[in-house]
Order: sequence, then C-alpha cells, then structure tokens
Amino acid sequence: MSDIKVPDLGESITEGTIHKWLVKEGDRVGQGDVLAELETDKVNLEISAEESGVISAILRRDGDNVAVGEVIGVIGGGGSGDAGEASAADSGKPAAPQAPAAAAKPEAPPAGTLAAAPEGPAAESGAAYLASPGARKLARERGIDLGEVGARDPIGRIGQADVRDHGAAAAPAAPKPAAPAQSAAGSPPPAARAADGKETERKRMSRRRLTIASRLVEAQHTAAMLTTFNEVDMTAILDIRKRRKDTFKEKHDIGLGFMSFFTKAVVGALKAYPLLNAEIDGEDLILKKYYDIGIAVSAKEGLVVPVVREADRLSFPQIERQIAELASKARANTLALSDLQGGTFTITNGGVFGSLLSTPILNAPQVGILGMHKIQLRPIAIDEVTTVNKPMMYIALSYDHRIVDGAEAVSFLVKVKELLEDPEALLLEG
Repeated sequence: MSDIKVPDLGESITEGTIHKWLVKEGDRVGQGDVLAELETDKVNLEISAEESGVISAILRRDGDNVAVGEVIGVIGGGGSGDAGEASAADSGKPAAPQAPAAAAKPEAPPAGTLAAAPEGPAAESGAAYLASPGARKLARERGIDLGEVGARDPIGRIGQADVRDHGAAAAPAAPKPAAPAQSAAGSPPPAARAADGKETERKRMSRRRLTIASRLVEAQHTAAMLTTFNEVDMTAILDIRKRRKDTFKEKHDIGLGFMSFFTKAVVGALKAYPLLNAEIDGEDLILKKYYDIGIAVSAKEGLVVPVVREADRLSFPQIERQIAELASKARANTLALSDLQGGTFTITNGGVFGSLLSTPILNAPQVGILGMHKIQLRPIAIDEVTTVNKPMMYIALSYDHRIVDGAEAVSFLVKVKELLEDPEALLLEG
C-alpha cells in the first residue's frame, strides 16, 4: 500500500489545486500511470502512481486546494477495488461513517488526513465530524452546520466541494427588499439568479487566473509605472518577409514572423540602455548582463510568459523556433516551470487580436515591457507636399519610473524603432 502525495512543485510553490482526477476508486493502475492533474500558480502538473495497485481511497476531490506533501489518495495492493472496505470490515468499523451522533467518538483518520475538532456551527450542535481545514473555513463563512453536510469521501471526511454543494442546494436566494416573505409552500428561486431575477452564473476562478490577477495588481501597486509610445514604419520588415519567407521556410522549416525582428531589436536597445534590463531588490539595483526575453502567450487557462533564453546569441531561425515551441506548449498546457522563470524583459503582442494601442502592465520584478500592436496603413507626410500610405505600427513601452527616467525610456523606444526600420542594423546591434 502507498500514499498518493502532492509532489514537490518547484521554486516558491507550496500548494496547488486538484484540477481533475483521471482515475476513480477501484481502478487498477500501474507504476507511472497518471492519476490526477494538479493546477499551480504557473503550470499544470501530472501526479503519477509510484507503484502498481488499486485505488482504494481518494481523499481530496476536484477543486480542493492541497499542499506539497499532502496525502490525497491511497493505492492498495489488493486485487479488487474494495481493499479499503475489506480493511474497515476486518476492524469492525464502518467503511464510511456519515456524521456520527454527538455521543459517538470519531474514528481516527488514516495517515495524511486531519481530524477536525468541532468548531463554529457544528460545535453548537455537538456533532463530531472529519473535515478539511478548507471545508471548516468555508462552512464558517457560509454559516453551514458541518453535521448536516454529507461527505463523498470513503472515510467520511468532508471536503470543500461537499460544503459548496450543500450550500448551493440549501441556501435560498435573497428576497427582494419590497417583496413579502416567501410562503412555506413556495420554492426558492434558483441559486443562479440575482436578486432582481436575472440569470447569472457563478464560476470559480482558476488558480492561474487568481495568480495573474494578484500579480498584475501587485505590479501596479509597487511600481511607479508609466508608458511611452512611438510608431514604427514596417515597410522594410514586410519587404524582407515577402522576399525571404519562402526560402527561409524551406531552409529552416519554420516561418519568418515578426517576433524575431522585435526580439533582436529589444536586445539591441537593452544593450544601449541597460537599466531596462534590471530589477530592484530592496535598496539595491541588479543590472543583468544576459538577455532572457519573455514572450507573452495567450492560452486557454490564462496569459503565460515563457522565456527565450540568451536571445542575444540566437539566430533568427532559432528565435522563431523557440517561440513556436513555447507557444505550442503553452496552448497544450505542458510548459515546465523552468520555461517561465527568470525573464529579464517582456514583449507582448496585442496586434494579433486587433489591438491598435494599449498600455501593457509590467511583469514584475522586470522594469520594462514592450507592447506591439496592429499593422495598419496610415497616411504619412513625407515632406510638405507629399503624403504616402505606409504600414505603421504603434509600439508602447511601460517602465518602472523608480529606476528608469523618462529620457532613457523614450530613447530606448526610439532605438527599437530605428532598429526595426533599418533591419540590417539588427545584424550589428541585435
């Protein structure tokens, strides 16, 4: 018999959320089989079986928050799926106690679970129960008596999902202020309706979305963030792509996109203005002598920023290939933590969605982020009498004004513009 534990999740990550169990109690599994998917702040990870056997107990359910090292299930060595029940029968104890009476002494939980002391609403009724800390907290917040909550856990342990389901089924919608009290014979309106009767839907935010929200608000609260704008004439880059895209594709088996040009231009500008490649650590300034460029990618679970390492040493094909591989992994939800850590500067491209202009938010602790936008034909004055339609792109640089002055930020963006409008210079400076 072996415990199914939450594995070490890597640097700075101490907990996760069970996204989905891929097995159920009674299923036979082999060593190395994937048992569940775990959602963390940054990536989704798989939990695998350390030995062969039968899933005898699942202790934590989909949506539960779990800590590193916590036991979330048990693999038994029996030949059938009722190993847990047989063990309970041999000891003369019920396999799944359901809210025992107040006078009954609760059974000791198996290893890896916590026996909850009666508190809050349940303490008032004197009921003894097994419940996770998260379930107890949720019950207190919602005023739910845990003694009335049914547990789906085979050992009778109440989880957060049990409390949520009980609350959704039992709590009537708040009445309208002017309406008379509901009669005993009447039925409460659906829980998914607002006070005015209009239909709503309540969905739990994913751990990644919560983390994105927290980090973006933190960046705005801690950095003196400012944005400066410029525009780029994309004629030269479009001409190169038109002339070279077929041979580039044939030779390197990857398309020639815009990101390699922008990555090289950013590297060239960072070399000229190194404060944009720094970060603040307390009262110290850390100037980074390497160029790991984060590329923002929109995925189903939320925005992620995988990192192209040592971009200054990569060729155009290598940059395009790395970006394509990282974007593919992001959309397949298979990025590793190492793919996301340690970037020095970020590029985000809202133009792929049609954005004409935006103010990107810093990816802390970085102090600079470049925003790309839609290429659009605009009339540009060549001289006092001549106007020509040119493919133009607005670019935006958000920066931390605590260490980057306006003059340096504006000069950095002008340098990016100059390198993009003269792509040959990228070979020398990028």
